Amino acid sequence: MERVCGPHSLQSAQPGRISFRHSARVFRSYATKLGTLEYGADVCIGVEGSEQLDSYSLSLPLSGEQELIYLGRRIPSNRIMGVIVSPFHSQELSIAGDCKKLSVVIPRVTMRLALEEILKRPVETPINFDPLMDGQLGASASWWRLVNHFVSEREVGGAIFDQTLFSRDIEASLVRGLILAQKSNYTDEIHQCLIGKLPSFLLKAKDFIHSNAREDIRLEDIEHAAGVSRFKLFDGFRKHMGMSPMAYLKKLRLSEVRRQLLDGGRGTNISTVATEWGFNHLGRFASEYKKLFNEIPSATIHRNDGGRAHM
Repeated sequence: MERVCGPHSLQSAQPGRISFRHSARVFRSYATKLGTLEYGADVCIGVEGSEQLDSYSLSLPLSGEQELIYLGRRIPSNRIMGVIVSPFHSQELSIAGDCKKLSVVIPRVTMRLALEEILKRPVETPINFDPLMDGQLGASASWWRLVNHFVSEREVGGAIFDQTLFSRDIEASLVRGLILAQKSNYTDEIHQCLIGKLPSFLLKAKDFIHSNAREDIRLEDIEHAAGVSRFKLFDGFRKHMGMSPMAYLKKLRLSEVRRQLLDGGRGTNISTVATEWGFNHLGRFASEYKKLFNEIPSATIHRNDGGRAHM
């Protein structure tokens, strides 16, 4: 499980009875894992609040029960109530031997990128969810039903999920759906962002950038397309996007490079794709790519080597 969600402790009064089963699909775009998990014996998982834990771990029992101890709270979890183990606090998760559960593991970088896409700005403070997640009522219950559906399709051999072109949007929707469905430290800002509207000059600037991202765009070109002064353009981008117009362009280009690498797989020439999207200094490109996606470009290509994980 350390390979799945990071370092943690495992204790059991009857270690000889443990019969660990974990079967999951690893989505290739951002390494989100969906599947089922069971230990076969009573166990206690210990998680220290540490930068080493690089994923959010969500679970909803299909049978049996578990209990999360979070900031002094005892949170029971069963078929109608799931839990979220976030990577920022010391926690304990006690799992009964008869507990079989849905398991979703989402890397921190994946969550950050999805949150930035919703807010249209960079974020420094990680998203921290309420640990209790309703599995019976409301938006969070709808999210769990979607997870259960995708896990069930995997079990009957849904080969279409191995196609990155198809699974990429599913993975992105699941992560965005979680952020929208579950209460967090960003809930109020997300609500304000969704009901707000961008000024027309920013919509014009964004449309121009997206339509001409492969071209040699200069700041003057974006300024002309928006039809406003440079000061107003910068002020609008900083207020609504959290970055400058050229930083927005660079992030878009990096995202498009990643999309193309995922679609092309091993046969794709990284240098060619990077150059096509305006990155002429390949060393700087590789550094910026790793900073944004927490992996080097060649690692992205190798995501197409396999989409399943069985333990």
